[in-house]
Amino acid sequence: MELRQLRYLVALAEERNFTRAAEREHIAQPALSQQIRRLESDAGVTLVERTTRRVALTEAGELLAVRARRILAELDAARADLAALTGIQTGHVLIGAIHTMGPVDLSLALGAFHQQHPGVELTVREEASEELAELLRVDELDLAFLSVTERIESHGIGLHPLVTEELVAIVARNHRLGGRRRVRMAELAGERFIAFREGARLRELLITAGHAAGFEPEIALESNESQLIRRLVARELGVAIVPRSDAGTDPELSVATLVEPPLTRDITLAWREGRRHPPATAAFIDMCLEIYGEEPAEAATA
Repeated sequence: MELRQLRYLVALAEERNFTRAAEREHIAQPALSQQIRRLESDAGVTLVERTTRRVALTEAGELLAVRARRILAELDAARADLAALTGIQTGHVLIGAIHTMGPVDLSLALGAFHQQHPGVELTVREEASEELAELLRVDELDLAFLSVTERIESHGIGLHPLVTEELVAIVARNHRLGGRRRVRMAELAGERFIAFREGARLRELLITAGHAAGFEPEIALESNESQLIRRLVARELGVAIVPRSDAGTDPELSVATLVEPPLTRDITLAWREGRRHPPATAAFIDMCLEIYGEEPAEAATA
């Protein structure tokens, strides 16, 4: 196996298209196809399923692609270590973030890091927490800001909690619960919910709290955009449970503290356990811990 063949396989795994993978690797498409076939010959198994409409990796191909990402990441780290002897001048840090970051202002770390290391490329990808964790596991991200779900905890992901934040209920101003300062979860039984999408910690908390209160939350609409969720609630299309920092001050909405049970969500810095971070990534993590605090903080509540 050759390193270039492993790079081509990773590109194909991510692009799912020979032409796009070839463009990404700056080679002709027939040449990339030929190298993939040679890789299959060396491995002794079929790595790619080819049809007229799509390209998919076999189980063996997916397994090798995961290993290849780690091999290439280690090689990049070794090169970066050598470059680090003269300072962090180049590199690429892949950062994941949940859609609603609350009191954690990611732009602070991005701006400060760019000012100190202008030659390092920074890429931010927004996804739900569980998708971010999976991207960390296969080294498509270097680090991520996420909320820990049951499926994330203790499954190959290193975690450093940064912030714990209160969740609140928002309803339309003229809703039957409008004007209330406190609301029990059981009082929301029978309501239609505007919820975050599957894989988000906020969705998991909603479902779990509903079950604890004796009902199955009815999901009317889904979105990972807090502003859209607020607008939908204001138009009386449902109620929602959101972080306090995302509740806003819209006069058409009423915000109530959740009790019985009170709910909180975390914002946690995460990475793949056992991964050796290249200097640029390690420096970015250190900066995040410096900016957002070495110890978990409690977000301000109203």
